[in-house]
Amino acid sequence: MMRHTRLPGESADYLAAREELRLAEIDLMRQREKVAARRRALPPGPPVDDYLFVEGPADLDAGDTPVRETTLSELFTAPDRPLIVYHFMYGKLQTDPCPMCTLWTDGYDGVAHHIARNADFVIAAAADLPALRQHARNRGWSRLRLLSCGDSSFKYDLGSEDKDGEQDSTVSVFTRDDDGTVRHFYSAHPRMAGDIKERGIDLLSPVWQLLDLTPGGRDDWYPRLDY
Repeated sequence: MMRHTRLPGESADYLAAREELRLAEIDLMRQREKVAARRRALPPGPPVDDYLFVEGPADLDAGDTPVRETTLSELFTAPDRPLIVYHFMYGKLQTDPCPMCTLWTDGYDGVAHHIARNADFVIAAAADLPALRQHARNRGWSRLRLLSCGDSSFKYDLGSEDKDGEQDSTVSVFTRDDDGTVRHFYSAHPRMAGDIKERGIDLLSPVWQLLDLTPGGRDDWYPRLDY
């Protein structure tokens, strides 16, 4: 049972407002649970192409030959495991790594071994592999499987790249049937509606949730690559 302790110095007005907020937070949590249940109940998604990616070692440099090519179906380590792909904004028209994607991926590197208990997880970017690997070294990433989409249409088909090569961040989930067919299960984009500019997937990073606890909230703060 939840125990509410009245802190020293709390006014009656503050306590009443905080109780109203607590009830609103409970409503929000219950709504998130309902949405998550509806997501889990989605019917089987459409089959997708077995896209080709390239990957290589952590010390890969420009001019080196990537170690190997791999397909989307080969990213599954077991038939009953889902595959989560984070579409990183880097490559083509996005000539520098996206600071926001970098913030998210900093966090993913820290929890990748936990995710691996339940799902396969990779980071896919349009950038060539040596550039992606260099950025990973700059950030100290060591637990992530990093892939370059190479010449495949993966990012375009999934909506994280337009015909001109402009990039967007996206998260996609795939499943694999017993016969090896890979299906799209779910994708989410930052811009979910006209009035939601970048917050469509911000629940995937705890940074925003912590900032939202503070009096100033997240305001207009934006991450950078220089720290």
